[in-house]
Amino acid sequence: MQVTETLNDGLKRGYQITVTAAELDDKVLSKLKEAQPGIEMKGFRKGKVPMALLKKQYGPRLMGEAMQESVDGAVSSHLEETGHRPAMQPSMKMNNEDWKEGDDVVVDVEYETLPEIGEIDFSTISIERLVAKADDASVQDALENLAKSAQTFETKDGAAEDGDQVVIDFVGKKDGEAFEGGSAEDYPLVLGSNAFIPGFEEQLSGVAAGDEKTIEITFPEDYQAEHLAGQAVTFDVTVKEVKAPAEAAIDDELAKRYGADDLDGLKAQISERLEAEYQGAARAVAKRRLLDALDEKVNFELPKGLVDAEARQIAHQLWHEENPEHEGHDHPAIEPTEEHQKLAERRVKLGLFLAEIGQKNEVQVTDAEMTQAVMNQARQYPGQERQFFEFVQQNPQMRQQLQAPIFEDKVVDLIFEKADVTEKEVSKEELQAAVEKLDDEDFAA
Repeated sequence: MQVTETLNDGLKRGYQITVTAAELDDKVLSKLKEAQPGIEMKGFRKGKVPMALLKKQYGPRLMGEAMQESVDGAVSSHLEETGHRPAMQPSMKMNNEDWKEGDDVVVDVEYETLPEIGEIDFSTISIERLVAKADDASVQDALENLAKSAQTFETKDGAAEDGDQVVIDFVGKKDGEAFEGGSAEDYPLVLGSNAFIPGFEEQLSGVAAGDEKTIEITFPEDYQAEHLAGQAVTFDVTVKEVKAPAEAAIDDELAKRYGADDLDGLKAQISERLEAEYQGAARAVAKRRLLDALDEKVNFELPKGLVDAEARQIAHQLWHEENPEHEGHDHPAIEPTEEHQKLAERRVKLGLFLAEIGQKNEVQVTDAEMTQAVMNQARQYPGQERQFFEFVQQNPQMRQQLQAPIFEDKVVDLIFEKADVTEKEVSKEELQAAVEKLDDEDFAA
């Protein structure tokens, strides 16, 4: 087997691998000898079929396997000897496409290597970490929102208004006959909630307890029940009670409804939750500032193939965000812009750098961390958690998608420990402004 260099330009490498006909023949014979004891053929005892007959019968199929294994083995040995780490899957092309048995196999292999990434002194990087505390006003706002969420309804006299709850019996009829699923008793309906089909709630505005009313409406054309879609119907409604909304009092009873012992305990829980949210937001801001600093300090040649692939992915994702009506991929080709290309260069550079730092420092994602990540993701599929776990176990790409952000965050934390990090106390509004600035930056890395 012979390996000859054909390309050496920057990160690009090209090699021509020649596997001789004799090497291939030896590999095929080795495979046949290994299988011979278990082969049966008419006219011969098991394991006694002549090698010449086996080669005629199975040789052509085994030749393909031998070629693939020989070339793959040659590439693996070459990468091990050179220490090259291909940025993407190497491309392999048969040089002598008119190959026939008895010829050598000549394959052209090309790839881009991952670049050499130098060390930098992280202590020269200065990062300001924002710190926001949960003030009394923020805690009070949260308490008031909880009180609104815990609102009750109290019986009132007079006409129902938007936001009131009406307790009703109703019977839906089509062509004078009650239809299935169109009736209920003691149904609590909040006017303005849009819980019913358009036009229903509006016609109950102004009703009072004891009123009886016939409502006329037409179901939407896209209504899920086909027999009612687009149909004109009536509802005979009896109003049994009208209730006005009443916010829950901010007291110990409210606290108990949310699992706290008393109001002070609930305030402490809210304060803790708010500060955890602030810490998460502050970390996102600090991480962006760190990545910006690294982007300026780090410089090495980038694999063009990786950058181009990333630019295409960015362009494709942004196009779908701007055109949400196109759910599939049956759309014209999307060409990356210069802006997409620059963002791709930043992403690839920082991604390779963080991966290198993580590898050198033996950063690992633990099984417990992966399990937690899978559990967090599975919560998005209530009732299908088990199927999601099985899907992740059987899908290496999905596992990589879940693992990558955990690995990156651990590397970022490692750099934070070595960098010059100072803290600056800010208000909630100042922290929010810093977060919004991140959101305004186009498709940030």
